[in-house]
Amino acid sequence: MAAAGRLVQALLLAAAVLCVPAEPTCQPVRSSFQALQPGAKWVPESPVAGSDLQVCIPKGLTCCSRKMEEKYQAMARLNMEQLLQSASMELKFLIIQNAAVFQEAFEIVVRHARNYTNTMFKNHYQNMATRAFKFVGELFTDVSLYILGSDINVNDMINEFFDSLFPLIYPHLMNPGSPHPSVEANECLRGARRDLKVFGNFPKIMMTQVSKSLQATRVFLQALNLGIEVINTTDHLKFSKDCGRALLKMWYCSHCQGLLMAKPCAGYCSAVMQGCLASVVEIDNYWREYIRSLEGLTKGMHGIYDMEHVLLNLFSLIRDSIVYLQKNGGKLATTISKLCGHSQQRQYRSVHYPEDLFVDKKVQKVAHEETLSNFLYICSSLPLTLLLTLPSLWYRYSQQAARNSVKTQAGNHELKMKGPEPLISQIIDKLKHINQVGHWKWKGGSALSLDFCPQSLLAPPASAVSLGYRNETELMVDLAGSLGIELGPSRVKHSSLYTLS
Repeated sequence: MAAAGRLVQALLLAAAVLCVPAEPTCQPVRSSFQALQPGAKWVPESPVAGSDLQVCIPKGLTCCSRKMEEKYQAMARLNMEQLLQSASMELKFLIIQNAAVFQEAFEIVVRHARNYTNTMFKNHYQNMATRAFKFVGELFTDVSLYILGSDINVNDMINEFFDSLFPLIYPHLMNPGSPHPSVEANECLRGARRDLKVFGNFPKIMMTQVSKSLQATRVFLQALNLGIEVINTTDHLKFSKDCGRALLKMWYCSHCQGLLMAKPCAGYCSAVMQGCLASVVEIDNYWREYIRSLEGLTKGMHGIYDMEHVLLNLFSLIRDSIVYLQKNGGKLATTISKLCGHSQQRQYRSVHYPEDLFVDKKVQKVAHEETLSNFLYICSSLPLTLLLTLPSLWYRYSQQAARNSVKTQAGNHELKMKGPEPLISQIIDKLKHINQVGHWKWKGGSALSLDFCPQSLLAPPASAVSLGYRNETELMVDLAGSLGIELGPSRVKHSSLYTLS
């Protein structure tokens, strides 16, 4: 009996011990925090009051300290920045790749054009070819610098070329084998060149063709570089204090309560993202117009003022200008002699131009058809490719841009909205400028008439169904296939801004 009684007492004592609640611990939070941010010393051993917390304010006890809250907020900002960079990575690479291909293509064209011109001088003006090479090189260097954005006037570069060429050519035409003119005579001949129009109207024709062909090329390269700048700006967007606090609440405040696997509800997540990215969405309309302008610019680089056609045929204009001088040299001799003090009688000699100087344009086109062929395909497909590869962060989110902009986010209870960030405003101004330049129309005479942004491009896009597709996804897949673009599941799947799992 006594033994049985002691057994019962022991069992009752054990039950009492087991029924005592275990002391709360923050060990799971400690392990999770240390995986994100080394520094377990900031995690309390057991829940505390958390009176010093500013964002993750608890209703009871918490496993977070003020230092943890700061670290969590830094992690939340970093998460957001990485999401932005990941979303725009493909788009950024596409633009950088096209800018590099485009620059390489025009450099090849410029190099061929320079070689054509040097060959013309070498084959038919051997006595002065070496000196002419210097002026030819300077001309095409200026062409390259202009395309790259240097503050060079096209008319000035061409005037400088012909000003330098005339003192070299004129003595050789009038008196082959004569010594080079003195410095004074050289300057006099340079000045007389424009006044007497010794090369006829060819310098002016060359100015028109080069100016028209290079302007579209220059603007297109500037537009591509601006696209990279836009992406870099949004990739490194400085989020507001309110955004940082909202991101902290959305991603990490639940950790303070030990709810490590809890995920934010879709509505709350959407509100936070819309608030944080409202200023980015302000760019959307200007970005879409920018894409349309790229398409217009590519169309503007074809036709009579196609850069490749113009530059590869400059040697012909230069040759024709020399022939003009050759034919009219006798008439000019007396006037130039009076102006520049060259009283000695000069013998005027004609220069023979063999038939092989006149390059077969068909052969020329075949020889260089590979120069820009890949580039032209990429450029013509670039606008559509950009639209198809717009990161989900912009593409899906910006579908509701009208109600998600800074102004319309004023009622967002999760964030206090302010005006657009200064950097965003600067980007918008730059996009406005490049889009205005993309709407150029050349007027008057025989100048090029181009509308870089046709009204058909500004019209609302047709729906997928009206084009014979079952839905937008099918249309995107078909368009991507025609361009050789491989779309992964994430690219064609309709989803919310982010799927947090």
